[in-house]
Amino acid sequence: MGYRVKIYGAGSIGNHLAHAARQLGWEVIVCDIDPQALPRMQHEIYPSRYGTWDPAIVLRTNAEAPVGRFDLICIGTPPEHHLPLTLEALAEEPRAILVEKPLCPPSLDLVDDMIGAAQRSLAKVFVGYDHVVGKAARLAERLVRAGTVGEMQTIDVEFREHWQGIFRAHPWLNGPEDSYLGYWSRGGGASGEHSHALNLWQHFAHVVDAGRVTEVSASLNYVRRGKANYDDLCILTLRTASGLVGRVVQDVITRPPRKRARLQGTDGALEWVNGYSAEGDAVVHVHADGREDVHLVPKRRPDDFIEELKHIEAQLRRADERSPIDLQRGLDTMLVLAAAHRSERERRRVEIDYYHDQHATRCSQESP
Repeated sequence: MGYRVKIYGAGSIGNHLAHAARQLGWEVIVCDIDPQALPRMQHEIYPSRYGTWDPAIVLRTNAEAPVGRFDLICIGTPPEHHLPLTLEALAEEPRAILVEKPLCPPSLDLVDDMIGAAQRSLAKVFVGYDHVVGKAARLAERLVRAGTVGEMQTIDVEFREHWQGIFRAHPWLNGPEDSYLGYWSRGGGASGEHSHALNLWQHFAHVVDAGRVTEVSASLNYVRRGKANYDDLCILTLRTASGLVGRVVQDVITRPPRKRARLQGTDGALEWVNGYSAEGDAVVHVHADGREDVHLVPKRRPDDFIEELKHIEAQLRRADERSPIDLQRGLDTMLVLAAAHRSERERRRVEIDYYHDQHATRCSQESP
C-alpha cells in the first residue's frame, strides 16, 4: 500500500524522512515556512546525500500545502514548533503522526493540550527516537529476553558526539546560536539533541520490566556563548520504579563519537554499539569470562529512517501492539529531561510523579 505523506520541515530530518518514504514507494509532500529552505533541499541537501533529486517529491510552502487525506504527517521542525504543529496535524485526522525528537522543549508547554487532542483522535502518534526500532536494538532486545546475560543489574548509555557533524549537515548555520541547538530551553544542547541516549536507556529498562524512571539526579554543564545558552554535557543517574539504577551521558564535545549502551547482567553483558565499523552497528555479547561474540548489523545512515517508517507502517496494521516510539514513551523522555534541568538547578535529586498512568504531572524535589 502506498502511503500519502506530508513532512513539515525541509531541513536535515525532512530530507531523511522524504528519502525514506520514497524508498518505500510513498507519495511525499514537503513543506516549510521558509521559502529558501525548499530550493536548498532540492538543489543542495537531497542530491548531495542521495546522488540526485527525486522529482516525485512535491515542495510547498506551509501556506500552500494541502490539508487532509494524509496517511502520515511528519513534523521535522525545531522542537518549539512540534506541539503546535502536532495539534494542527491531529485536526487533519491522518492515520499517524511522527514528531521528531525531542517531543518539545523542557518547559512542557502545550503538553496537556496535545495529550487531550491525541486521546480524542484515532491517529497514532509517534516520537522519532528511531534507534530503539533499529535492527541492532531489536537484536539486543531479543538476546536480553532470551536470558543471555541473566538478571539485569544496571544499564549504562552514552551518546558522546561533537556537534560539528550536525553543523556540517546544516551548512547554512554558522554555529549553535543560529538555531534551537544552542538553547537548552528550546530543546537543544546535549540534553535535547542527544536525548536518544536517555530514550534508549528507558527502552531497555522497559524490556527488562524495570518500569519507568522515578528518580533523577543530574549534572549539566551550561555554556553561554554569544546569544547561545546550552548544555554541552548532561550526566544523569536514574532509578526506576523497580529499583534499577543506571547512568546516561550525553555531550556535544566528544571526538571521535562514542554511542553505545551496556546492559550488565548477572551472567555477562550486552553492548549495543552505534557505528561499530564502516559496515554498520553491532551487538556484542560479553561473557562473564571476558569472551566476546560480535553480531554485526549492517547499516547505512538512511536505514535508520527507513526502519522507522517501516515500523510505523507495521504499527498501523496492528491494533493492540505497543510501540516503543509511541507518544507516551516520547513524553516520558521529556519528563526526565525536565526533571534533569530542575535537578541541576536545585542541586537535588528529583522525583517524577506520574498519575492516571498516562499523563505528566509534576516534578517534586527530594531532599538529598
